[in-house]
Amino acid sequence: MKALRWHGARDLRLDEVPDPPEPRPHEAVVEVSWCGVCGTDLHEYLEGPHMIRTGPHPLTGAAPPLALGHEFSGSVLALGSEVPGIAVGDRVAADPVWRCGVCYWCARGEYHICPRSGSVGLASPGAFAERVTVPLAGLTRLPDNVSDEMGALAEPLAVGLHAVTRAGVRPGDNVLVVGGGPIGVAVVLAARVAGAAGLYVSEPLAGRREMLGALGVTEAFDPRTADVRREVFLRTGRIGPDAVIDATGVAALAGQAVATVRRGGRVVLAGVGHGKAEIDMGQLVFYERSVLGTLGYRFDIPRVIGLMSAGRLDASALLTGRFPLDGGVGVFEGLAADRARHLKVLLTPKGL
Repeated sequence: MKALRWHGARDLRLDEVPDPPEPRPHEAVVEVSWCGVCGTDLHEYLEGPHMIRTGPHPLTGAAPPLALGHEFSGSVLALGSEVPGIAVGDRVAADPVWRCGVCYWCARGEYHICPRSGSVGLASPGAFAERVTVPLAGLTRLPDNVSDEMGALAEPLAVGLHAVTRAGVRPGDNVLVVGGGPIGVAVVLAARVAGAAGLYVSEPLAGRREMLGALGVTEAFDPRTADVRREVFLRTGRIGPDAVIDATGVAALAGQAVATVRRGGRVVLAGVGHGKAEIDMGQLVFYERSVLGTLGYRFDIPRVIGLMSAGRLDASALLTGRFPLDGGVGVFEGLAADRARHLKVLLTPKGL
């Protein structure tokens, strides 16, 4: 079968590889319909390895080269064990997180922070391929009214929903989202579902601000020309936002987020960053603000699919490009040259 495999930084190849073996009891094999390009995939392509290990992964045993791709939908080809509500042939989305199942965190249901965890497409061959092996526990059946394309968006939307849950967003809250890229848009959509009354976004790119306006955000600001902290403060009755969710991962913005959120408010860092942040301790202690990290999702993908099926979550604005897997190397090169051109791009091994 064909697979788009990472061999090293700037070295992505469409390879011919063997089909996945028969699944073990905790695994399933899925025929891929669509798979999204994540910012993590792009970072691995540009300057990895970051989350890919150079040697065998301690849980999966997989090592590079391996196919990228962890945001996907498809049809079940084989099940390692019986799963209630899932059968061979079903259309599914998948939570791609491998977990040991026996550690302190897994026992608490916090499988996403299992010390040995990893993701399909980073810790094992991913879904930029015709077929992929996935965690059996992560399968969610797609209802008839949720398309394969929307099913492939469930994973990034779950990142946004988890961040909003971590931020404790309640009906009537004011929320500032820093960054209007794919995860920022996912946070905006999730905050709307949670009932945010005021929804503000800081985003330097005019095209993205325009798109966010079409999604119904209260206001989108250009941080290069506007004092976002002051503007949101004034628009919230001189109180400030109840929650600030950073979707950029830019370390320098963490301190600004703390200074922007209201007294007693919550800052959630949802972007994957690699630098050190400077935060004024007085801004935290004297105003009893909270700063939380958020990683991926925790049983959030079924929630997203349920919201989609109920008509409460429309993710169509997030999808801006569809391409065949055969052209995947060119797609990555194009995104590396102009990251602002698209929000979410899907690849398919089935042709267009």
